[in-house]
Amino acid sequence: MKKIQMYDTTLRDGAQFEGISFSVKDKMLIAGKLDELGVDYIEGGWPGANPKEDEFFVAAAKSLKLKTSKLVAFGSTRRVNAKASSDVILKGLLAAETKYVTIFGKSWDLHVKAVLRTSLKENLKMISDSVGFLKKQGRHVMFDAEHFFDGYEENPEYALSTLKAASEAGAEAIILCDTNGGCVTSRVFEIVEEVGEELNARLGIHTHNDAEMAVANSIAAVQAGCVQVQGTFNGYGERCGNANLVSIIPTLRFKLGYDCLSDFALKELTEASRYVAETSNMRHQDSQPYVGNSAFAHKAGVHVNAILKNRRSYEHVDPVIVGNRRRMLISELSGKSSIMAKAKEMGLVIDKKSDKANKILIEVQDMEKNGYQFELAEASLMMLMRRAVEKEKKHFVIKDIRVIVEKRLDGDIISEATVKVEANGKAMHTVSLGDGPVHALDKALRKSLQECYPAIRDMHLSDFSVRVLDEKAGTAAKVRVLVQSQDKTDSWWTVGVSENIIEASWKALIDSVEYKFIKDDKTKKRKKAGK
Repeated sequence: MKKIQMYDTTLRDGAQFEGISFSVKDKMLIAGKLDELGVDYIEGGWPGANPKEDEFFVAAAKSLKLKTSKLVAFGSTRRVNAKASSDVILKGLLAAETKYVTIFGKSWDLHVKAVLRTSLKENLKMISDSVGFLKKQGRHVMFDAEHFFDGYEENPEYALSTLKAASEAGAEAIILCDTNGGCVTSRVFEIVEEVGEELNARLGIHTHNDAEMAVANSIAAVQAGCVQVQGTFNGYGERCGNANLVSIIPTLRFKLGYDCLSDFALKELTEASRYVAETSNMRHQDSQPYVGNSAFAHKAGVHVNAILKNRRSYEHVDPVIVGNRRRMLISELSGKSSIMAKAKEMGLVIDKKSDKANKILIEVQDMEKNGYQFELAEASLMMLMRRAVEKEKKHFVIKDIRVIVEKRLDGDIISEATVKVEANGKAMHTVSLGDGPVHALDKALRKSLQECYPAIRDMHLSDFSVRVLDEKAGTAAKVRVLVQSQDKTDSWWTVGVSENIIEASWKALIDSVEYKFIKDDKTKKRKKAGK
């Protein structure tokens, strides 16, 4: 099995993604997670670019104990007409004290003339001098040929000469970069093959996603001879992003049989992808291949029916091998098979001979017609199905609610909620203030139930979204409210729909709390059965 090196540049290229700003702690955490997976190289940043980059390399030298990965410092070739030994950028690379360094240089004559504004000959000297100097200082050097594919298309002879200058000076790997992200896949394959015939060196690939071909281009480059792939987790990067290693790695391993990460590590891929997203303060994309929440979600009744008979009918790989899971979505497009499968997934028993599945399907279709949507709000779906399948155990009964929003003379806006609840034969009357009416309602409800159900103290509202369903109706339009709640172990979504935003929110909150109690009841039963 041929080994393909994985080179991650999330901490440097990924940091250029709009909306991302890593702290030193963030970078340390992500580097640790990548090391756990066994990524070969972790590009930590550009030392000397700013104080935070320098702080990271100091912190990494002190406390980042990598077990499998190699930390890499990134920089450029020396400046025009400067000496390598006195160049500030190269000195910064040495100061980072990493054994491995990557430098980029110009391989497109357009950039040499229009950007560097120097001669083609001087650019070749900049490359060879920089690589040679770093090698003499004991560093393992990789050379990123910036804009290589564009340069090769316009002046192949000169583009190749930049690679030869780096290789002859001692670069251990030559990385071909599609920096503008506009090269099509077929040309990437052809060019990599042609370079391999001209250059006796270890080749790598670094692609951007401006034409949405970064992953395909990286795969094609490997098939054409590259042995290193550079990219970022979740495809973070400048403009449209970099090649997404989270998609590339399982494709290389399971589709083409290359050795890149262990099968054990690949089972942690989904968790690692979400960890990097969370640490980057970015929302994890549901539609992301392999690891997204929707990657193995099945909605149409025909699809669900087929997948229950044979997984391969609508899944290109088993979700388990990348640490993901199959999901059966329930909507107006569902059929009886979908309802039966979802009930089983939720631990509910529906007799095939009964008409309960059809009744649930009809109710779902009616509710979705009125604005409900259960694809995200699976906790509300579970409550609906439980009410249809089992005798509902009511943990509490709402007797009365009231919400007051008051603007005081000092300009402050106060939201106050009053809730009257009956639970375990006790009547509770609770008042709470909140940052808004929904927050006040949530606090009042949980406060009133704490005496009977202490575990509710662990629960809190973590997200809230509202969508107007019929914009033409103006202020009389129905709204759909989605509420995310979480406790120490889980998070879940519930939904409510009404012309009144408070009522819609209240419906979602009621489902959320009931779901919490049912979940806790199941946990207690499992623990009791285990004893």
